[in-house]
Amino acid sequence: MFLFQHMDSIRDFTPIAYKELPDHIPANLNPTFELRPYQEDAFRNFITFYESDKRPNPTQVLFHMATGSGKTLIMAGLIIYLYKLGYRNFLFFVNLDNIVKKTKDNFLNTASAKYLFAEEIVIDGERIRVNEVSNFQGSNPDAINICFTTTQGLHMDMWFPKENSPSFDDFLEQKTVLIADEAHHLNVDTRRGRVDATDSLRQNWETTVRRIFESNRDNVLLEFTATCDLQNPFILGEYENKIIFNYPLSRFREEKYSKQVRAIRADIEHRDRILQALMFSQYRLKVFQDHQLSIKPVVLLKARTIAESKRVEQTFYEMIQTLQGATLESVVNNSPLAEVKQMAEYYASKGIGYDELALELREEFSSDHCISVNDDKEADARQLILNSLESRDNPYRLIFEVKKLDEGWDVLNLFDIVRLYETRDAKNGKPGQTTIAEAQLIGRGARYCPFIIEEADEKYKRKYDNDIKNPLRVCEELYYHCQYDSRYIDELNKALIATGIMPEKQTEISYEIKEEFRSHEIYEQGIVFLNDRIVKSRSDIVELLPSIRNKEYFVSVNTGKATMDTMMMNTHTNTTVKTYQYRTTIGQIATYNYSLVHRAIRQVNVFKFNILRGYFPNLKSTREFIVNEAYLSNVKILIESRDEVPTPKTLFEACVSVFIKIGSEISTIKETYEGTTVFRDKKFREVFRSKTLHITDPHGEGEGISQNAPTIRPEWKINLADADWFVFNDNFGTSEEKAFVAFFASYVEQLKKTYEQVYLVRNERQLVLYSFDSGERFEPDYLLILLRQKSSGYEQYQIFVEPKGNHLIAQDKWKEEFLLQIKERGIPQKTFADDKEYYVWGLPFFNHQCKNNFSSAIDQVMNGQE
Repeated sequence: MFLFQHMDSIRDFTPIAYKELPDHIPANLNPTFELRPYQEDAFRNFITFYESDKRPNPTQVLFHMATGSGKTLIMAGLIIYLYKLGYRNFLFFVNLDNIVKKTKDNFLNTASAKYLFAEEIVIDGERIRVNEVSNFQGSNPDAINICFTTTQGLHMDMWFPKENSPSFDDFLEQKTVLIADEAHHLNVDTRRGRVDATDSLRQNWETTVRRIFESNRDNVLLEFTATCDLQNPFILGEYENKIIFNYPLSRFREEKYSKQVRAIRADIEHRDRILQALMFSQYRLKVFQDHQLSIKPVVLLKARTIAESKRVEQTFYEMIQTLQGATLESVVNNSPLAEVKQMAEYYASKGIGYDELALELREEFSSDHCISVNDDKEADARQLILNSLESRDNPYRLIFEVKKLDEGWDVLNLFDIVRLYETRDAKNGKPGQTTIAEAQLIGRGARYCPFIIEEADEKYKRKYDNDIKNPLRVCEELYYHCQYDSRYIDELNKALIATGIMPEKQTEISYEIKEEFRSHEIYEQGIVFLNDRIVKSRSDIVELLPSIRNKEYFVSVNTGKATMDTMMMNTHTNTTVKTYQYRTTIGQIATYNYSLVHRAIRQVNVFKFNILRGYFPNLKSTREFIVNEAYLSNVKILIESRDEVPTPKTLFEACVSVFIKIGSEISTIKETYEGTTVFRDKKFREVFRSKTLHITDPHGEGEGISQNAPTIRPEWKINLADADWFVFNDNFGTSEEKAFVAFFASYVEQLKKTYEQVYLVRNERQLVLYSFDSGERFEPDYLLILLRQKSSGYEQYQIFVEPKGNHLIAQDKWKEEFLLQIKERGIPQKTFADDKEYYVWGLPFFNHQCKNNFSSAIDQVMNGQE
């Protein structure tokens, strides 16, 4: 079992032992870089391990984290944590000098946009300085002293000492934190299975670092890499008990922290390939500007050799100086790609002709706005410029490069990479080193460029995965422009899948609004209603968020379950232990033994009453928070243990586990909101549009599979293209959603006896509601629109429907409560008067295994009962 898996077990099964994130870590980091959930987990894993009695001395751990996931921020936070524990000397080393320069700027330059620490570092009431030192002989005992060096430089200094450089003697009497970036380069001996603790004569990077590390039992070695070769049995054996946190690129992508990567392969000249990329770059610039965003997209031209790159640079300047509109028009007209046509349509819609576009490109990509990093001298001199490409005062739009940026480059606004060579180096169907290096570069470019359009947007995550036709979608994509060679793309895809930046299986589906529906009045002139979210005064907060309060929390306490794994052979031997499940609530446990619950809640820092009152100012006491139904009393717990009736000790541990989870959610609350009871109107055609989505690994009857697919059970299978009541061409929702649509189909004819028009609309994250009491975002899966004629005009009913699988009913109960409040509290408000009366309703959850409540509600709708 890996070390990080042990940490996961502690978090899940003995949460009282899983350490909280100390306040002094985020308080002393740059507030611009808000900690992400996985980064908090990385800190908590390390702290839990470091403060345990099982930690070896000296201590070595590896953070195995994806490119772009914020490893350097983790380093800064760990420096803060370890300083408080008495460490003053920090040795940072990495294989490349350009990464040293970049990291030094991030740690020391307070004027840098990427400076990692807070403006003032304050620990235990004292202001702490960060000093750069060349050795630790005279280091300041009241400061953070950091020595920056390359791995090669450190090795030479140790074996061939010179004045003012660190030496082995520096590390004998003073405990030191060693921080190794791109640490996979250290494993010179390990990868060959040549590690020998008694061999002190062999001199290489790994033995040098090991000797420094082992010179003092209080030393700490923090290793960071995105590419630990765990397929190598020697590496696996060495690091299985050292990988403290694992966050692969695949998870980074799945959690939407990266751009989507798309390859544009075309059988065209290199000149046209470059021009196509420049036009896309300028297109993105203008889309960003349309939304008042000051983001400058960057293009990278990648050559195979330095000589070729210099020729490309010279040719590029000659081409750009004489660029004419007719050349650009020819590139567009000769491309069959829909994305190129979409780009051209955008320019046309803005009144930008090809001559005007050529003028813009001549200015934007002139030599003043291009930079080369073709050799060591250029890369070193320009490292800080390359590390600040996102800055408004950085003028560069294009980079000429061979391989200097494959490692250690921090860039967010790279959107186009142009490959200017056609060679392949695969062997036996496996990607070669060149292709793997290209995949690594693509991984660097795939870092998400953060922005916000709507207030509720998550800044650092992709927003348009389910809205591919949204103009801003192109601003969440990295384009890789290369040759029209399917074998090369296959090899690159294998490399990208191996790194995790691309999913293994992905299918494109389209929700198309039917042409016949587009001709109806409701599409052209009809309106739908939605409410808004507004900030709620803290003085009005009188309850815990329903999404937290209504969950059922599962806790496993001391079950005794065990498994024996035979490593490297993928075999497992399980032992069977009889366990029992017991359902209860916090309120019921408090009635049985209030002091037990009170003692458990005091284990979590956020529940200290003075802190709790900051979140819930109307609270009178901790007792009220525990026993009041508006707060914790009705919180449900499902306990699995070896006791048929849990013992007090088991109940205590279960309460602590639940309080840690709830406390973690409470501590993320920055502002509290409420949803308006007034529902404003919006044109139907402005809300609901045809939409294209990418679905990863669709299968069975689940998401991404057509309602008319062969895999769908007969009672759910419908050809919705022929259903005049279904607005879109098909339904690709979950199995529960398909069950609902099939159920609804059986009611359509009866509904048409009461209503002249019946339409069911799939809501693919296009219409958003906010719960009345807590302002929580909710996108009901379906909208039912019913119209019937009255003597004075029409009545229009807008009814929200949410199918819900068994596994989600309990935790999403707040959504059902909100739906059932809409009929009484929702007030549709028209902008312009017409002859219609409007009503907004919500129905109970639909669940195909238990649909009594839903059936009763739909019967009332069918009979026209208000």
